[in-house]
Parts: sequence; structure tokens; C-alpha cells
Amino acid sequence: MKKEEIHWADWHRILLGTAPTEFLLEALIRTIIMYLILLIVLRLLGKRMGGQLTISELAVMLTLGAIIAVPMQIPEKGILQGILVLFCALVFQRGINYLGLISHKMENFIQGRERLLIKNGVMVMDQLRTMKISREQMAAVLRNKGIYNLGEVSRVYIEACGLFSVYKTAKAKPGLELLPPQDDAARSELYVNSGVYVCWQCGKTASQLTETNHPCNNCGANEWTAAVTSK
Repeated sequence: MKKEEIHWADWHRILLGTAPTEFLLEALIRTIIMYLILLIVLRLLGKRMGGQLTISELAVMLTLGAIIAVPMQIPEKGILQGILVLFCALVFQRGINYLGLISHKMENFIQGRERLLIKNGVMVMDQLRTMKISREQMAAVLRNKGIYNLGEVSRVYIEACGLFSVYKTAKAKPGLELLPPQDDAARSELYVNSGVYVCWQCGKTASQLTETNHPCNNCGANEWTAAVTSK
């Protein structure tokens, strides 16, 4: 659009664009048709598209949004082109799933793989940094599972789809407290083990009291705190 064609009082252009008013009804019809076709494509993509998405599925969802926008809003574009591209995206996604089914390496390349974030009550800091997950975010995940002491945790994985799989120990041991600092009421439900110390950053237990005078050999932090167990 040329500069001289822009007028601040041109409300028809601001609200409706350069299309005639009659295009509003056509846009409604286009939207209904594209919405129904989109529902069909999503149904054919499978139930996972309605749940937690993998990386490739998220890419397809973003692509679908870009595909249907043009035929719904631009009068110069027909809807058959958009429908064709929608079904091309469907075939593409099915093809990716098939490649992942026949090749484990291809599946890991496309979808990613699970990562171990906590092992035997100790946070694996290298993996947390790689996955861009902070200590506080990890603690929030565990609190959401009803876990307030890191000693209750055997393993925590982050799956390729982004979900967390949490496995508790058969018998809880003293570990790092996971409660927020301001929650004194809930803290009263924990028993403080004054003779056992853990790294405040990762939860590694100090085997000897003298170790608390040195940085943690797991994460390098130099702050130690008394371990806790549930009463």
C-alpha cells in the first residue's frame, strides 16, 4: 500500500481492510468450511494431538494454524489450496511417525529422548542445565506430586513429550527439603535430622560432617543444610 493511500479516518480500511463489506459473509463461510476440515484432519492425526504434544506434533499444530489462516481471511486465495495443504501436513506427520516406528535412531532424532533428572534423591545438575530446568522448577514438580523431601525420590525422568515421570523410593531416607521458605506451617510436618547434612543445591548427602566445609562434589555449591524426613 502506498503512503498516500493511508488515511487515519479511513475506518473501513482499518476495520475491514481493502476487501468489500460483502467479504464478511464470505469469510464466515470460509471459516466454517476450514474449521470443519481442520477437525477432520486433527481426528485423522490421532488422539495424541489432543494431549501432551511431542516436538514434531507441536510443529504440525503450528503449521496447521498458518495454513488455515490464509484461505479464511484473504479473498484472493481459494479454500481448495488450503484444504490440499492441510492434507499434505497430515501425510507428512504420518510419514514422520512411520519413520520413527521403523528406526529407533530416527525416532530419537525427531522426538528427542528421555533424560534422568534425579537419581537416588540427588538432582543431576548437568541434565537440569541441559534441559533448562531450574532447581525451583524441579522442586515445584515434586511438590505437585505430594513430595516434600528429596529423600523420597528414587528417579525422575523428563520424557520426550515433556511429561515428568516420578518414582518414589520404597523407604524414604533423609533428604533435601522442598518446601517454599515461607511455608512454616507445612514445615512443621517434617522432622529435621540434625546429624545428617545435604547440599542445598542438589540434595547430595554429606557422608561426613567435615565434608560440609568443602564444596559439593556433585554440583560445586558450598551451602549445606540439615536433612529432613516426613514425620
